[in-house]
Amino acid sequence: MNRIEKLIAELCPNGVEWKKLGEVCELKRGNSITKDDIIPGNIPVIAGGRSPAYYHNVSNREGETIVIAGSGAYAGYVSWWNQPIFVSDAFSVKPSGGNLLTKFCYYWLLNNQEKIHKMKSGGGVPHVYPSDVFPLPIPIPPLPVQEEIVRILDTFTELEAELEAELEAELEARKKQYEYYRNKLLTPVQVNGRWLLNGKEVEWKKLGEIFEFKNGYTPSTSEESFWNNGTIPWFRMEDIRLNGRILNDSILHVNSNAVKNNKLFPSPAIIVATSATIGEHALINVPHLCNQRFVSLTLKESYKAIFNIKYLFYYFFKVDEWCLKNTTKSSFSTVDMSGFRKIPIPIPPLSEQERIVAILDKFDALVNDISQGLPAEIEARRKQYEYYRNKLLTFKKIPAGGGGYNYTTPTPTSSEEEKE
Repeated sequence: MNRIEKLIAELCPNGVEWKKLGEVCELKRGNSITKDDIIPGNIPVIAGGRSPAYYHNVSNREGETIVIAGSGAYAGYVSWWNQPIFVSDAFSVKPSGGNLLTKFCYYWLLNNQEKIHKMKSGGGVPHVYPSDVFPLPIPIPPLPVQEEIVRILDTFTELEAELEAELEAELEARKKQYEYYRNKLLTPVQVNGRWLLNGKEVEWKKLGEIFEFKNGYTPSTSEESFWNNGTIPWFRMEDIRLNGRILNDSILHVNSNAVKNNKLFPSPAIIVATSATIGEHALINVPHLCNQRFVSLTLKESYKAIFNIKYLFYYFFKVDEWCLKNTTKSSFSTVDMSGFRKIPIPIPPLSEQERIVAILDKFDALVNDISQGLPAEIEARRKQYEYYRNKLLTFKKIPAGGGGYNYTTPTPTSSEEEKE
């Protein structure tokens, strides 16, 4: 019998008490602050993202603090802080009453992260509110049990971080290797006046000659009918950040009445960021819309038989580099679109395009595909950690008529219990 089992047998053999989160914790909204209000300092400003939005010189929370992001793509994201912070577009969770450890509460919320993410509501900008998480039932085991669980999970977390750091270092090395070979495969050289790509002669066409351009836009977020029950993919930078560069669906969707002139952007298409976060692109495989930060590019009919769209997708990593070096300055950076349309694109034989794609697909899978390669190993480590965390944090309620409690074979909470 391990230490947890002994503590359970001694202190709560018949189960543990459950309470609503809002009954045992203070759920406190943050204070609104804008970039213009920030006075540079070393205090993290925690808002709607997974990392600090800014750094300020004033804090509004001290000590151990749990924060849940309030809005945006990461609404509901749970984070842990043990330093002064400034909570902005988010809310903090702080145990009260002395019978719940802050770190135990954090691990329990982390174990319910997916459930909290599903509480998002709203159209263009999703939100999670304190009132959404207030009713969540949380187990309150005796403090010695909480302390031992926190000790075990802290150890797991530390070991996981070390293992992930090693795997991430290996992954970074593979990425650099991939980028080297990608650049080599896609860079033509001039030999005796002829341009060759991997020994195959190429012709050049300007980007504007081969693509149709569609400027992205954002339907009015104040018009609920544009967003309610939407089925049309509407792509933003968050889609690339969260789901990669080859996309078959988006995080947010719009309704058909939000589509200008009833015309979707056709597929396959390459969307390219030409303002704000410049130097990013993705291959979109469905009819779609995208926001105003992107231009959606579709091959003209006369070039569809000449190009493998995946070859162009890979070549756009070089286009991204050009974009980063050729911006115009106004209130914010934008790509020089006149020059953008003139970017020369090499056209090798279709068989050579397909060969390049086959090679780079293998590299891409090794580096990026979660189903194989190093990312799969990282994901397996995380799943293992999540399994043990879930096992440690699964408790039964104290049964009405008494009875035993088997900690090593936890029983899932029923839907009726979750509603209480």
